[in-house]
Amino acid sequence: MACQIIFLLILSGLTGLESISTVSKVSVKTGGSISIPCPYGEQDRDNVKYLCKGYYWNHCSYAVKTNWQNTQKYSISDDRKERIFTVTIRDLREDGYYWCAVERNGQRDIGGYFHLSVTKGTPSLYMDHQEFRASKGGNITFMCYHGSSGENQWCRLGGSCVTKSSGSIEGTEVTLIAGSTNFFTVTMSGLKTESSGWYLCVRGDLQMPVHLNVTEQHTTNTVTPTGSSDQHSASEEKIIIPLSVLIVLVIVTLFSLLLFKIYSKCELNFD
Repeated sequence: MACQIIFLLILSGLTGLESISTVSKVSVKTGGSISIPCPYGEQDRDNVKYLCKGYYWNHCSYAVKTNWQNTQKYSISDDRKERIFTVTIRDLREDGYYWCAVERNGQRDIGGYFHLSVTKGTPSLYMDHQEFRASKGGNITFMCYHGSSGENQWCRLGGSCVTKSSGSIEGTEVTLIAGSTNFFTVTMSGLKTESSGWYLCVRGDLQMPVHLNVTEQHTTNTVTPTGSSDQHSASEEKIIIPLSVLIVLVIVTLFSLLLFKIYSKCELNFD
């Protein structure tokens, strides 16, 4: 299979086919879903993007396009500001070969090949979520679970990677810690708004793409996946409101007792 992929890449170069840099191989559990980021160049900002299914570029079939309506099986969204379109495939049942592609009017389309390995058991590399949120200046820790051999890496999509126990990606500190035999953690410290974007948890020849959104709100708390932060805030509100009421009741009670004492003294003096 590796030789076939190399052959495809060589053939692409000989035929003048430009390549989109995306993931190469992702492991997914049967019945699950996956979102794949596909970056593109400035010149393709307004062009139609699409997902094509099939091993061979010249014989793949359209699955979804940005000028089509999304379906329950396939969906596509285009972030023109960041120049990344994202394809989502749901209810996966078998291995598949796909191409992230961009139409070029009057020219050959460009594409990037990736393989989805679908397994009935635990995926060879996975994370609990693909979407995460954190605050500017804070930290976030990711858990990468695996059942395969190979080197641990944390990479910015289309950018640099950290392969040792510590390093940095675009000014953000990154620490890799190998846990037990089936997971490793990645901690990003001193987050910036520019740290937002797509990252890859890598183990051997497998990658798992995850998206991080860094907001302006400052916090020193450990950041959790998207959804948990809202629940945490709601819990804080539930605690703060009753506490405020209790404080008011205590103040009113103390003030009432003080008035009662003053009134009692006045009564005695009057007598």
